[in-house]
Amino acid sequence: MPVMTRSVASPLPPEVGLRLAALGARIRDARLHRKLRQVDLAERAGLSRSTIEAIERGSADTAIGAFARALWVMGLDRELDVVADTALDQEGAALEYQPGERRVRIRRALDNDF
Repeated sequence: MPVMTRSVASPLPPEVGLRLAALGARIRDARLHRKLRQVDLAERAGLSRSTIEAIERGSADTAIGAFARALWVMGLDRELDVVADTALDQEGAALEYQPGERRVRIRRALDNDF
């Protein structure tokens, strides 16, 4: 029987790790302001206490859905609407309108002969 090996992801860029740690700290602060224990937040979010610990550490191995559930329970999920919003992506907009080689599609008249 073949042995299944788990692929190892490449290391996280340091900036991303710092942002995840900061997000975890903000989630922890929000929980403490609401006077919730980790167990309480875990129960309300349908997660384990160890997952809440991982979220608050900013663990990159924790599913984004777990982060979203914790935020939702505390009423802080609305800001997720602006994550990767194309209307706020200035770099993407600049690249989209950058002059250069563009593909042009030549329109042809429709031939309705069947």
